[in-house]
Amino acid sequence: MSTIRPTYTLALHQLAANPTGIDYLDRAIASVRAAAARGANICVLPELFRSSYFCQEMAPQHFDLAEPVPGPTTERLAALAAELGVVIVASLFERALPGLFYNTTAILDADGTLAGTYRKAHIPDDPLYCEKFYFAPGDSDFPVFQTRFAKLGVLICWDQWYPEAARLCALKGAELLVYPTAIGWMASEPADEQARQLDAWRTVQRGHAIANGLCVAAVNRVGVEAGIDFWGHTFCAGPQGELLAEANEHAEATLLVTCDPARLSEVRNMWPFFRDRRIDAYGGLTSRQLTEPRKADR
Repeated sequence: MSTIRPTYTLALHQLAANPTGIDYLDRAIASVRAAAARGANICVLPELFRSSYFCQEMAPQHFDLAEPVPGPTTERLAALAAELGVVIVASLFERALPGLFYNTTAILDADGTLAGTYRKAHIPDDPLYCEKFYFAPGDSDFPVFQTRFAKLGVLICWDQWYPEAARLCALKGAELLVYPTAIGWMASEPADEQARQLDAWRTVQRGHAIANGLCVAAVNRVGVEAGIDFWGHTFCAGPQGELLAEANEHAEATLLVTCDPARLSEVRNMWPFFRDRRIDAYGGLTSRQLTEPRKADR
């Protein structure tokens, strides 16, 4: 008979935008301390939380923001995690080798050990999101991380649009899928287009929760930096896509959400998507494009 893990409290730290580029590490540490005092067990920070979202421009001086992982930031956060007995999920700009950089999230377990890292796999190249200039794509196979309170799947921002990544984490036993994020509108976009983008972003991630029968959380920044108005709306969805908590688009906030692993088992038993998957029919998913054969080839 399987043992259902107890409930845990998730803290989602929607930090304010950082237009002046000051170091937000102390601010993030204070936010984690406050969340732990309120009973948080797992604390998730936004994407690249220490600085402004520097990827709006291709500027070589921004490589100076990078650091090794493990390194100075993970050392401070590991000590904090051990002191408070919480898990910390922290998105960092990683310098792996001279000339080789990644958008990396570190997972610090509640005893201060580094449970592991995930390097962002899907790298965008859009106006004001010049990430291919800075980051190599991650070379991992979507790992999951066993922590004191839950088994985590950790993906990053642009990864959130890809159902394959969410599915692979779920198949490896993830109970919770978290997306440190930096996403927003361009001021030039009309209001109706902004609304469609936000709704699509929220909807696709709620779909990952439903299709995989787990909790999904996205943690964004909020406010204006140069050409991007980060839209906030940090949220957590349950295994049927139900919104468990959501911040607004106006202010910094820390959401505390109770997650219940027993609920995941109940939903998966009721909606047995994993049982009914046609794994014999999905080989085409590893192809860039599928085309029907010509009649002469049939």
